[in-house]
Amino acid sequence: MSDANGSNGTNPEKDLSAENLPGQRGQGGEEIRVQRGMFGAAGGGDTSGYGGLVRSVRLPGPASRPYGGWFDEVADELEGALEEQDLLPENAIEKTVVDRGELTFHIEREHLVRVAKTLRDDPALRFELCTGVSGVHYPNDKGRELHAVYHLRSITHNRLIRLEVSAPDSDPHIPSLFSVYPTNDWHERETYDFYGIVFDGHPALTRIMMPDDWQGHPQRKDYPLGGIPVEYKGAQIPAPDQRRSYS
Repeated sequence: MSDANGSNGTNPEKDLSAENLPGQRGQGGEEIRVQRGMFGAAGGGDTSGYGGLVRSVRLPGPASRPYGGWFDEVADELEGALEEQDLLPENAIEKTVVDRGELTFHIEREHLVRVAKTLRDDPALRFELCTGVSGVHYPNDKGRELHAVYHLRSITHNRLIRLEVSAPDSDPHIPSLFSVYPTNDWHERETYDFYGIVFDGHPALTRIMMPDDWQGHPQRKDYPLGGIPVEYKGAQIPAPDQRRSYS
């Protein structure tokens, strides 16, 4: 199986780095941020040598056909099934990504439920199981800061794909997939709790980990560390927001 870069489903920059550092994409993909410094303290005091690193943070870009292996078959069947429902595939599928041996369809949020039903019910697709939804927060991905990622498995065909949907911080709403995959009930609650994504249509979208009156969403990148000092073996450990600052 080979992606658009001919990387046979592996890291597309494998041949560009002797160390093959994970997550490196060279100049490919879409740059959303430039990371300056890694692991070291900000504003001085860094003796690790990591403070001077500059690294481009990129999301994988769209792949071009052929995607390779059964990826093309799934893409063809999905696009054909959507057309049969009088929905143009390009209106529902923002882009198709093949990266590190995984197939991901980026779906426009207003069409998420229909695409999920199609993937579940079409005999040639039969993605009967959604193993959950995970939230991601990219503060520098302007206009789509919040992402929801779904892993769909076809037990019939022994295949695994991903759906990814984005929403802006200013309008953090994504349709719930509870009606299609009821197992997403608690997963959507957890993602709402930690990231603040509002899953419209969920039967009881309440916090599941944090107290009901908790302020904010702890897994967002802009969430303040806060905390209280802790005493450990006679030593006073400062609260996280009072320790050295890390990038």
